[in-house]
Amino acid sequence: MSLDSIGRYEILQELGRGAMGIVYKARDPLIDRVVALKSVDLDASLEEADAFESRFYREAKSAGRLNHVNIVTIHDVGRSADSAYIAMEFLDGRSLRQIIDSGVVLPQEQIADIVAQVAEGLACAHTSGVIHRDIKPANIMLLDSGIVKITDFGIALLPRGSRTMGGVFGSPKYISPEQVFGKEADGRSDVFALGAVLYELLTGSPAFTASDLDAVLCQVINELPPPPSSRNRNIGVGFDRIVAKAMAKDPDERYGSAEEMSWDLRNYRNLEAPANVKGSQRTLDRSAERRKASETARLTAETMIAPPGIAASAAAIEATDGATPRRRNLILLAASVTLLAAVTAWTLRQDRPPKQEQVPVRIAALVPAVAVAANADSPVRESALAETPKEASPPPVPAAVAAKSRASPVRTGRVAFAVTPWGEVYVDGRRRGISPPLQEIRLSPGKHVVEIRNANFKRHSQTVDLAADTSVRIKHKFQ
Repeated sequence: MSLDSIGRYEILQELGRGAMGIVYKARDPLIDRVVALKSVDLDASLEEADAFESRFYREAKSAGRLNHVNIVTIHDVGRSADSAYIAMEFLDGRSLRQIIDSGVVLPQEQIADIVAQVAEGLACAHTSGVIHRDIKPANIMLLDSGIVKITDFGIALLPRGSRTMGGVFGSPKYISPEQVFGKEADGRSDVFALGAVLYELLTGSPAFTASDLDAVLCQVINELPPPPSSRNRNIGVGFDRIVAKAMAKDPDERYGSAEEMSWDLRNYRNLEAPANVKGSQRTLDRSAERRKASETARLTAETMIAPPGIAASAAAIEATDGATPRRRNLILLAASVTLLAAVTAWTLRQDRPPKQEQVPVRIAALVPAVAVAANADSPVRESALAETPKEASPPPVPAAVAAKSRASPVRTGRVAFAVTPWGEVYVDGRRRGISPPLQEIRLSPGKHVVEIRNANFKRHSQTVDLAADTSVRIKHKFQ
């Protein structure tokens, strides 16, 4: 049955449906404005219905205070009958999910620009203390004007009944490892997801492509996807470096902020390929969780306090109480393997003659099984077992790279910006970012045409003649 209105909003047409509700094109009669109206079902069977609604309004309020050109604007929030709703600006464009599914291959320059705009929007949100937690192609809109908008701020944190545990949210192909482990997400979690989106835009395939949810989550925790350039030689190696850093398993090894990622995206042509990414099957052994488990097992075996793995096996076996048959079998199998390895290592240690050089014994590390909300349509599943990988020796540095590193750096000039209220910066026809937050860029010596655009005003154009090691300041106020 179709609706004529929700609250004061007149329904014009249905735009899409999801597990949590429906998105409509609607009109606000008070100010005669067309909006996108997202309704969210308030399930009366939820035990914490009041907490659900309270959190809905709180998150919508957090998202509503964000004011950035790359973040969808929220106009209103309210409740009608048994559903809540958010009214936001109506966007005339397509989601990245629609673009990817259509088979359209975007130019690399446009891909870098799109993802950089998303990173700049996330940087603004993170500065305000708002984490999205569910960055994916479906939540990124490319408008006909070329502007990119991040949607569904305030939706990502909503409770979804029995489909979540421990506050873990996200879509499996884009969720960060720490979210899989149920840890608190921060801005670097959004950076990981954005790296996965960049990977899919470049290659046309997701970074993690296992056939079922458990296998996908195991890949997220343990495996590095093959570099984008290994799938298409025409992809610049600078993207390999950006993807590798954004999707590092350990958050401390990622970009410290989304803004840093946007800088590299604007400068991807000048980046070199990462030296530590080799092949599609390499497991990232620098994850803090895996490193800690491996170190604990090694120290226990060396000091002979007790056969390593026994405590972990006992705890794992205790965790089977009340578990599903499939999960119980996985845990018991993992515990048995760990216990067998522990006893074998301890026995070898006892039988070894004195002063004989010890042979290190690697013990499998049991990765905790975790629950995760797959997406709006997927149930909770458990992740499985991973084995501590062998440490890889650092690759030799090629002579050409070493020689290049000793060469004199390229001399550039600096262009600084002071733009009010804001404007898109184009240099020689190429979009370089939005000021603010963009404060300066470095350019090669020579003449450059700099344009500052704001859709509400007449564009400003200025030619600068830049010399090496000099600085030029462009100050403009749109009136």
